[in-house]
Amino acid sequence: MRSSLARFVELRRGLPLVAAGLLLVALALPMWRITLTAPQYPGQALVVDLYAYPRLGGDYAEVHSLNRYVGFYYPDPVYVDPNFPVHEASIRTLEWLLGPVAFVAVAAAGVFVAVAPTERKLKLGLTGQLVGTVVTFAGMFAIIQYRLYQAGHSLDPNAPLTGVDGFTPPILGSYEIANISGFAWFGPGGYLTILAVALLGAAFFARNSTATFGDVARRIEGAATGAVDRFRNRPQRGSDR
Repeated sequence: MRSSLARFVELRRGLPLVAAGLLLVALALPMWRITLTAPQYPGQALVVDLYAYPRLGGDYAEVHSLNRYVGFYYPDPVYVDPNFPVHEASIRTLEWLLGPVAFVAVAAAGVFVAVAPTERKLKLGLTGQLVGTVVTFAGMFAIIQYRLYQAGHSLDPNAPLTGVDGFTPPILGSYEIANISGFAWFGPGGYLTILAVALLGAAFFARNSTATFGDVARRIEGAATGAVDRFRNRPQRGSDR
């Protein structure tokens, strides 16, 4: 039993487990955060947090009031009642319901890879998981960007403010529509997801090594000790005078 558990201190087995835990925690946190400013709210920035499932946080009610003037509405997940208002002209985003499925599937894959019974299966698993994870999240990004394009080019013609040209809000970055300025970036869950993918990449590059977390800690400790020794032994100015 001890030798079996000892395998998980290897980076190539332990890192996928850590990544799996991060992905599950990320589900409970906002993945994406949009900050908006508008003349209607002078000196105040409105923040909307978006999760991997149909849920919004922050000032989504106030932002909805702004968006409806130009006919831009929150997406409709169709099969569930979200905590935010939807409009009959909202675009339908059934795939939003599958966000948690993707995260749990990637996390479960990390567990299966970590317990791979043979060296060959472990290496194949690490390769497959990294490729599958990158493809999964890249696909999610592409779908979200398409939905943003769709929403920005399907403005309600019956909105109070007419004559607004279609636009494409970016997943990451700044944009403007009428007199509203927005900036979109990762939320806490997004950063955890990036870290999880980075750990899976590290596990893949360590697939041919039996290095452990303890080995890494000792290397860091050795490097830190060496740096301190070099600092202490550096020549002092004026010491030869």
